[in-house]
Amino acid sequence: MASLLSLRLGMLSSVFIIHIGGAIVALVPLVLSGGQQIREWRGVPWYALAAGALGLIVVGGVSFTIPRIGAAATATLMVVGQLLIAAAVDHFGLLGAVQRPIDLARVAGFLLLVAGAWLVTR
Repeated sequence: MASLLSLRLGMLSSVFIIHIGGAIVALVPLVLSGGQQIREWRGVPWYALAAGALGLIVVGGVSFTIPRIGAAATATLMVVGQLLIAAAVDHFGLLGAVQRPIDLARVAGFLLLVAGAWLVTR
């Protein structure tokens, strides 16, 4: 749906509409539940607050990419990219993750993922 909005309205307009819609849908249960701990947002690390900006980049990328390479190729590249970034987070113990060094078995798995992505996107 994001790519349809992007084709009709442009990428920035579609990203804005998608996130406003999501904010409204999230606001209703948040208000009904009494706000939970939203007042504590100042106590979270700055990089956790960057998740919203990263979400904008993801939705914008999907809106841009699906019409050009297709939904399957876009989803495949997203999953492979997320797994590779997650492996780097694990390897270096970033963002509070438990450090799990990359070994040969994981490298082999990543090579298989990249080969599969190549097969899907070619």
